[in-house]
Amino acid sequence: MGSVQRAMRLLESVAEHEHGAPAKQLARETGLALPTAYHLLRTLVHEGYLRRDKGLFFLGEAAERLSSSGAEQKRRSTVVEALAHWRDLIGVPVYYAQYRNGEIEVLCVSDSPVNPAVEEWADFRETGHAHAIGQCLLAQLDDEARRDHLDRYPVQSITPYTVRDGHSLLRRLERTARMEPVIERQEYALGTVCAALPITLGNAAATMAISLPAHQADRLPAATQQLQEEIGRLMGSLAISISI
Repeated sequence: MGSVQRAMRLLESVAEHEHGAPAKQLARETGLALPTAYHLLRTLVHEGYLRRDKGLFFLGEAAERLSSSGAEQKRRSTVVEALAHWRDLIGVPVYYAQYRNGEIEVLCVSDSPVNPAVEEWADFRETGHAHAIGQCLLAQLDDEARRDHLDRYPVQSITPYTVRDGHSLLRRLERTARMEPVIERQEYALGTVCAALPITLGNAAATMAISLPAHQADRLPAATQQLQEEIGRLMGSLAISISI
């Protein structure tokens, strides 16, 4: 344990020197005997946590990977906390999804036993034409990307309320205003209504969505507006975090 603590102190000291630092300086700053510092520094270099160049020590690739991973986890935690807050505030399940590498990806869902999320009984990626999340993401794509997606995942009937063919879906998506919520009623799951809000992420297509039992459909407009207002309040702090 003592060696680990001393190694961590050395890593922290090196991280404070953008242009590198020699062993003697690092030993002095960490209060370590020079032989001890040399031994630990050599070990950290061997493991890739440090690199040595012209007698100076810098953070290595392994340490940078740890830093990057930690930052990613922090961003994801921010999104998870925001969705949980909105779930409790509005009293609905909240979803976050992106269109990445030609696929619909639901990246985070926050629900509760009282307000459960929609069960993925048919693959969300293959049925984007039928649910609000998919329709919202497809509406944000250009015509070529949209048609490419539908060529790979053709429109098919999921419920009696699902859009009947690709032509009808394309007409609906073309009529969808840029920042307009997408509302879907029992097209993916019988007994469920959903709304999805487009999220601006540079050139990326993203969405936040909610769902409700069909017998509570009258709550959907107000809940959607409330989510839209909440997203607007936090959008500045979430702008980077939602790129998880």
